[in-house]
Amino acid sequence: MVNKIKNNTLKNITYKDAGVDIEAGNNFVKEIAPLVKETERSGVMGSIGGFGGLFNLSKCGYKNPILVSATDGVGTKLLIAEEIDKHDTIGIDLVAMSVNDIVVQGAEPLFFLDYFATGKLKLKIAKEIIKGITHGVKLANCALLGGETAELPDIYSDNNYDLAGFALGAVEEKNILPKNTIKTGDLIIGLQSSGIHSNGFSLVRKVLQENNIKMTEKISDFKENSIGLNLLTPTKIYVKSILNEHKLNNIKACAHITGGGLIDNLPRVIPNDLTSVIYGEKIKPNFIFRWLKNIGNIKSSEMLKTFNCGIGMCVIVEPSKADQVINNFIEQGEEAAIIGELKTNSENSKITIINENKMWIN
Repeated sequence: MVNKIKNNTLKNITYKDAGVDIEAGNNFVKEIAPLVKETERSGVMGSIGGFGGLFNLSKCGYKNPILVSATDGVGTKLLIAEEIDKHDTIGIDLVAMSVNDIVVQGAEPLFFLDYFATGKLKLKIAKEIIKGITHGVKLANCALLGGETAELPDIYSDNNYDLAGFALGAVEEKNILPKNTIKTGDLIIGLQSSGIHSNGFSLVRKVLQENNIKMTEKISDFKENSIGLNLLTPTKIYVKSILNEHKLNNIKACAHITGGGLIDNLPRVIPNDLTSVIYGEKIKPNFIFRWLKNIGNIKSSEMLKTFNCGIGMCVIVEPSKADQVINNFIEQGEEAAIIGELKTNSENSKITIINENKMWIN
């Protein structure tokens, strides 16, 4: 039998020796406390650093609230941030992926929690990430109520990290979306995306690798930014503009266009007896999508079921309200246009895209 008891004259082993620096974590909490403070809103109780975040829902004015929760990450977009060493926008993506899912239920995001795991906590990088998160929650008008930072040296290398987020919102029961009044003839308004958002980056990275393109390269088609900086354009947060229209009782349903594109996401809010007819010529993909399609030789159908292709959010409205809703969205800073309509589902298909190839013509 092997004697596993070591000689007690050897150095005392510490948690820090194992790769976890508790003091660095405590300093990190102190560093970000002012940033978190900036995100406070009605309902927040206490401050960061406790075992749990406290929130008083009664302070928000709801009479019969239904809670709505969502959780998500950022995926392999993180690898691009790591590769070009730019970490101040990835937190916006993290917030956006959850709060955009909440607002399509008609709910107001109330607070957000983050989980940040890394091989070795580097305060400068970690603080940049939190800056992005706090910027995102302010765009969504919700609070950063707390989070968790974990050093996991046996799972992540020094320069790698992962992010996950959780958001909670509330909506009056009578105001939950989608409504049961959706019918044939209703129009679909598309809100322009800021770019790729946070889905499909495994395919993006595959295309770049196949073409030997580095993230730091400046492509002639992107006159201002390197390909990496262009790809890091943060996900658009639609919370304020959607809630504004919802309060005016102008929205019947919303769909957040994430992984799966229009093909998978829009049918999730459409009744089974209806189909969404999308007019390809009405969709204006951001240039990054046309560039990826061409350089990667990607079929149109593959693009549409992988990326948002320029439409980050769909909104279903009564035809008589469509023009006013579009004008309202434009006043809110959105690019909005009618991209389709609802028809009777006679072919057992929840979505049809007409003139699909025309969307790729300049």
